[in-house]
Amino acid sequence: MRFVTRAALAAALTLSATQAFAQVKIGALYPFSGGLALLGDESFRGLEIAIEERNAAGGLKKQKIEIVKGDAVEPNQAVGEARRLTSVDKVPVIFGTYSSSLSIAATQVAELAGVPYFELGAISDPITERGFKNVYRTNPTARDFAARMVDAVGEAIAPALGLEAKSLKVAIIHEDSLYGQTVAGYQTARAKEKGVTIVETLPYSAKSVDLTPVILRLKTAGADVVLQTSYQNDTVLFFRQMKEQGFKPKAMIGAGGGYSLRDTMLAIGAENMEGALNVDFTQFRTNPKAAPGVDAFVKKYQAKYGTAPRSGHSLANYMGALVFLDAMEKAPDLKAASIRTAVLAVDVPVGGTATGWGAKFAESGQNSRAVPFLMQWQGGELVTVFPADAAVAKMKVGIGTN
Repeated sequence: MRFVTRAALAAALTLSATQAFAQVKIGALYPFSGGLALLGDESFRGLEIAIEERNAAGGLKKQKIEIVKGDAVEPNQAVGEARRLTSVDKVPVIFGTYSSSLSIAATQVAELAGVPYFELGAISDPITERGFKNVYRTNPTARDFAARMVDAVGEAIAPALGLEAKSLKVAIIHEDSLYGQTVAGYQTARAKEKGVTIVETLPYSAKSVDLTPVILRLKTAGADVVLQTSYQNDTVLFFRQMKEQGFKPKAMIGAGGGYSLRDTMLAIGAENMEGALNVDFTQFRTNPKAAPGVDAFVKKYQAKYGTAPRSGHSLANYMGALVFLDAMEKAPDLKAASIRTAVLAVDVPVGGTATGWGAKFAESGQNSRAVPFLMQWQGGELVTVFPADAAVAKMKVGIGTN
C-alpha cells in the first residue's frame, strides 16, 4: 500500500486548483471614456459576448479567458495603454479598437512588442498597409465604405428619384481626423471614376459647436446628395442645424459612426432621421439568410444588456473576435508566429458569419471578404436595404417626415 504524506496531498490539491482555474489574459483596448465612449463601449460589448461564449464552451486551450481593459481617449493614451498591456500585464494578444487614430497608435506599440493586435472596428486603410506582421483586421476598410457610398448614388438613389446619376450634385463633408480624411479621399477618387459630380468637399472638427457655415455652403452649392463621415455628436449637431437652416437635400448618406447609433436617432428625433441612409457594418435588422447567427447574437445581447444592440459595432466585434479566437485555438501555442500561421490559414466563405462577411486574410492582415451594407432609418429602426439578399425593407426617398 502506498502512503501519501500530508505535504504531498496539499501540493497535489494546490496543483489541481491551479489547473482548474488556469486563465489566459487578453487585452481589450477601446475608448471607454471621452467623446467616443458610447461606440467604444458598444464595440467592447461584442467582444465581451464572444469571450463569455468561448468561456462557456471550455475557454481557450482549456483556460478561462480574462479580459484586461485599456481605456484610450486619444492617440498618446492609446500608446500608453498598449505599452501597459504588453509589458506590464503581458497579454499575448490585444483586441480593439473602434477609432482609426487610436488603432494606428496602439498597433505600432503591439508590432514593436511582437504582440498580435486584432482590429475589429477601425476602418482606416493604413492600419493594415504598413507591412506589419502582427496586425490583423476582420472589418471592411474606408475604401470599401467610400465605394459603397458613392456607388449608392447611381445604384440606389438616382433610380429611386427617376434621375440620371450624373445630374445629381453630390457634396462630401467629413470630420477632420484620420477617419474622416481617409474616407473622403477615397470618395473623391471613386466619384471621379464613376463620373459622379462633386460640388463641395468640406472638412470640419468633430468637436465643433456650430456647423452652420458648412450647411450654408451646401445650400449655396445646391447639393442634392450629402455624404457625411462623422461621429455621434457632430451627426446630431448637423441634423439639428440642417433643420434650423431649412436645408433638405434629396438624400443623406452616413459612413457608419454616429449614423448607426440608436442614441443618435433618439437625440435627433425619428421624424427628422427618417430616410437617412447609412453605409456601415451589418446591423441587427438584416436578413438572417445572408447573416446566419445574427438573430442568436441579438438574443444574447438583449439577455445580457436588457436592450437591443445600439449599433452594428457590437455585432462586428463579436464576429471578428470569434474568428480570431478560433484561430488561436487551432494554433499550437499563443506565440505570435504560431498565431500568424493560424490566422492566415482561416478560410470562411462569404455568408458564413453573423455579419454576413467571410474571413480570408491577406499577408497584410486585412480580411478580403468583408463588405459594408447600405441601411436606412425607417420608422425609428435602422434597416438593411442593400444588397438585396441582406435587405429587410425597400429604400425610401427623402429626408424627414415633416
